[in-house]
Amino acid sequence: MERIRMVSKKRKRKKTKLEVEEKPEITIDLSDESQPEEVIETTDTPAEESSERAETPPEDPIQHAITRLKTRDGVVGYFLKNTKSASIDLKDPTRIIEYATLSSTAFETSEQVLDLFELGSVEQIIITGDTLKLLSFTKGENQVSVFMEKNIDHKRIYKDLQD
Repeated sequence: MERIRMVSKKRKRKKTKLEVEEKPEITIDLSDESQPEEVIETTDTPAEESSERAETPPEDPIQHAITRLKTRDGVVGYFLKNTKSASIDLKDPTRIIEYATLSSTAFETSEQVLDLFELGSVEQIIITGDTLKLLSFTKGENQVSVFMEKNIDHKRIYKDLQD
């Protein structure tokens, strides 16, 4: 059985009782087949400018922190998205679309659940599969998703990316 956990900032709400006859089962297939790393970056700028931008160091502090993070043991990759660009770096480049879709779906679904039950705002989203774990959160205008092995301490990674 897979586990999904959302940590939220709570606000006062009416107490309601939710009865569920069956526990929903969620299966997430995130296999860790080690492949060479590949970085894909998309921007709204012409190709000439984007290649120059890739060579210059990132100006956003979260980009500095996340590029350091990818060298850690157990980190499979990351997905960083804001209004202007998206960057993804995975050890398995054949699954880029699947990981990007998982990241986006985690954000969208958590927002829907929080709105539906009036729980406040999302602080972080943790999805744990058989072998991998996903940590997703928003920092400023950046949506960050970190894919890691299941045994890695996601709380430490989250703290390192908040500093």
